Amino acid sequence: MHKFEAEIKLIGINPFVFVPPTILEEIFKKANKNRGTIPIHGVVNNNPYKQTLVKYSGEWRLYINTTMLKNSPKRIGEIVSISVDFDKAVRTITPHPQLVEALKNNQDAKKVFEGLSPSRQKEIIRYISSLKTQQSIDKNIQRTLDFLNGTTNFIGREKP
Repeated sequence: MHKFEAEIKLIGINPFVFVPPTILEEIFKKANKNRGTIPIHGVVNNNPYKQTLVKYSGEWRLYINTTMLKNSPKRIGEIVSISVDFDKAVRTITPHPQLVEALKNNQDAKKVFEGLSPSRQKEIIRYISSLKTQQSIDKNIQRTLDFLNGTTNFIGREKP
């Protein structure tokens, strides 16, 4: 685990810290890549987290969200203690069985879903899989199908 201190900065509305280049290089070696997203885990101010390193506007950034650090958007300029390392744990999310069945029964929606970027597919799968009640699952699977069929927006996204 690599440890460092960094100032929370802001890009757009997103708080983040820069990871020191020497630590980035070690993470790249462990990940066996230096492109795309890189799964990491660690501790920020004694709070464990799982996150993804992202390269945006030419810089690698560790975004600090509110699950990692309470009130992070209000803590811009604060110096935080961070530990970070490559996370080799598998992070796949299994689609909810009802979503799989709904796409199987609606080939047009399935075709659009398969044409979405992997990150957009994952966003939909994660959203549906996180729902707790059967009523929410049913309602949001229908909203997903409507979105994929181009009749409505969904999860803050414009119709495909």
